[in-house]
Amino acid sequence: MILEPIPPKILSVRHLPAAHRSVLESYGADLKRHVSLGLVTCDQDDPTYVALDEATKHAQVDVVFARSFYAGAKHGSGRLSGEILGVIAGADPDEVFEGLRALVRCLEHDACFYAADDKGEIAVFPHVITSLGHYLSAEAGLKPGQSMAYLVAPPLEGTIALDAALKAADVVAAKVFPPPSETNFATAWLHGDQPSCEAAAVAYAEAVVEVGRRPLYAKR
Repeated sequence: MILEPIPPKILSVRHLPAAHRSVLESYGADLKRHVSLGLVTCDQDDPTYVALDEATKHAQVDVVFARSFYAGAKHGSGRLSGEILGVIAGADPDEVFEGLRALVRCLEHDACFYAADDKGEIAVFPHVITSLGHYLSAEAGLKPGQSMAYLVAPPLEGTIALDAALKAADVVAAKVFPPPSETNFATAWLHGDQPSCEAAAVAYAEAVVEVGRRPLYAKR
């Protein structure tokens, strides 16, 4: 298989130790519990969602805002906009700073898209979260600590690959996001034990690569 890593590019990371009340409210923070904000932009949205979840496992923080930008990183509103803005919040500025550190570590060393063809024109995200934090677990309807395969690919490739992943492993669909997403991809969150999630991710990636190799397989 090809699957060369495409490292995410962190575009900005900033910390507001004592954010203004109106700023806290605008991003959905709880004024009774949140004082400090941490903000990040990146050119890959799905790895950033994983990294935001990772922050909740290493610091007393909540993800209060996370949203992809339409059409992807190449169409950002500015040099530092990227593909997503993520915001974490907490009562203790030091905890928010630690959350940002965990988030950056995840983006630098763990979560990334991969090239699924020789030209790097097809990208796939076959990521396994071995232990969910409280952000993505809530989003997926699962419990913190459970395993989840976080799978993303372009629309047709992702559909074929999702079918392959569900058939290849003892997993269930926690959530499926049909195409198009804001960035015109397809996403699925599959739940099972860790080995099953890993098997599903492998099958997903293999299917995306196969579609790239034979995109007109069904043509008569």
